[in-house]
Amino acid sequence: MAEPYAESPLATYTDVLERSSVRGQLRIAEEPFLAQVTVRVDPKSPAAERVGTALGGMLPNQSGEVVLAGDLTVLWLGPDEWLVVGPEGRDRDVQERVTAALDGEHGAVVDVSANRTVLSVTGPRARDLLNKGCALDLHPRAFESNRCAQTMLARAGVILVRRDAEAPSFWLLVRSSFARYLADWLVDAAEEYRSGGGEP
Repeated sequence: MAEPYAESPLATYTDVLERSSVRGQLRIAEEPFLAQVTVRVDPKSPAAERVGTALGGMLPNQSGEVVLAGDLTVLWLGPDEWLVVGPEGRDRDVQERVTAALDGEHGAVVDVSANRTVLSVTGPRARDLLNKGCALDLHPRAFESNRCAQTMLARAGVILVRRDAEAPSFWLLVRSSFARYLADWLVDAAEEYRSGGGEP
């Protein structure tokens, strides 16, 4: 019997992303195969509270809020919609926990891990790089740590997550079909930092 084989959208692009990074200033990398599970439930229902408890914390209840629950990251996508992101292989566990917590009440839980891949952009130049193609104000006072937004980056739809309070660190969740396009854009936009331009 053939062994299952998985290949991320940017599997052949790892070296290109590595070469586009600038030591101590900017790192661009794919974080492939992260578990991603969409959860929908009435936020005012008892089921929502049970779902939060099952995931190890309360569901975010403010626009763009991100809650960290152990190795899971829960993103607010809408008034009754969340995206749970976790390590590779956690998708089934998350689905089972949420389904049990719903306990037959109206709601939905869907594994969307194959829908998007995740690009991480980190380092002192990360915000400068993203500002080239994103209309959001990414200044720390406007876009704090543990915040997310659905937006456009270089004409590609992304979920943008600011992760680290101490240093610029972002996740870009992008549809798999747009991953190569966005990676190409990031590599091109980072050229000035590789050539020594724009010292911080």
